[in-house]
Amino acid sequence: MKEKKQQSVALPKRKVSAKVYMKRYWQLYALLALPLIYLLVFKYAPMIYVQIAFKKYSIVKSVWEMPLAKNHGFEYFIKAFKNNDFRYALRNTLTLNLLDLIVGFPAPIIFALILNELCFKNFKRVVQTIAYMPHFLSWVIISSLALQLLAPSAGLVNMVIQRMGGEAIPFLNDAKLWIGSYIGFGVWQNFGWGSIVYLAAIAGINPELYEAASVDGAGRFRKMWHITLPGIKPTIVVLLIMNLGNSLGSSCDRPFAFQNNLVMKVAEVISTYVYRAGIKGLQFSLTTAVGLFQSIVGVFFLLMANWISRKLGERGIW
Repeated sequence: MKEKKQQSVALPKRKVSAKVYMKRYWQLYALLALPLIYLLVFKYAPMIYVQIAFKKYSIVKSVWEMPLAKNHGFEYFIKAFKNNDFRYALRNTLTLNLLDLIVGFPAPIIFALILNELCFKNFKRVVQTIAYMPHFLSWVIISSLALQLLAPSAGLVNMVIQRMGGEAIPFLNDAKLWIGSYIGFGVWQNFGWGSIVYLAAIAGINPELYEAASVDGAGRFRKMWHITLPGIKPTIVVLLIMNLGNSLGSSCDRPFAFQNNLVMKVAEVISTYVYRAGIKGLQFSLTTAVGLFQSIVGVFFLLMANWISRKLGERGIW
């Protein structure tokens, strides 16, 4: 009997051939075809035109026929770094994104932890719904709302301040106050929606751990600190790495909607600079070089953050 058991354990597993595997799971690959086609057509095929950054742009020539720029093709990279507007945009992009990371990244984690501690389910659902709603508003609507609330003369907040005997505060016209308003509205729009991932991670924690902690006399704060936070730590690390990878990137709609002529020294970011210099100024080679630089630095930050997390014993993205 022992010999038979040993023989049964020692038997190698049967390998499924690629033909049989594809015949069995072809529906999954068929579903994957459309996303792959989308990526190839709209993400990878346009990368052919990245070489415009190294060439003198001509509207009448194809990208293959355009002559190489000076300095072995790096003419527009050198020109960009000598441009004061680009340097201001680079500084502002890093500043605003780092402030977004410092202030905005912990907000959904804290909100998810608070929601998890609420006992009344109906109240919890109402709070979640209210917190999710700003995510579905465009930045044009949010900037209009900010103007109605924070305008120096006609804004609701300043009207209340003036009625109470104070002076109007230029939230959207002073550089430092503009940065605070920009970051605040960004946190308000995203913290509710961002908490969904953390709530899902909290739901996957074994409830027996909380029961064991209750038996040991742990309170809510102790459970949160020693069970909930370690339970969602891998999720926090992955999202932090992804946010660090985007530290030099920014969408165009949010800063463009909040900008005004009085705060352009702190409000101009790389995306709006590319729009003004590339689309309006017709400097396509220069702005392609700026966009390529932005992408390369973003990938570098992503790889570095992932490498550091792996060195510290975390899982990372891959």
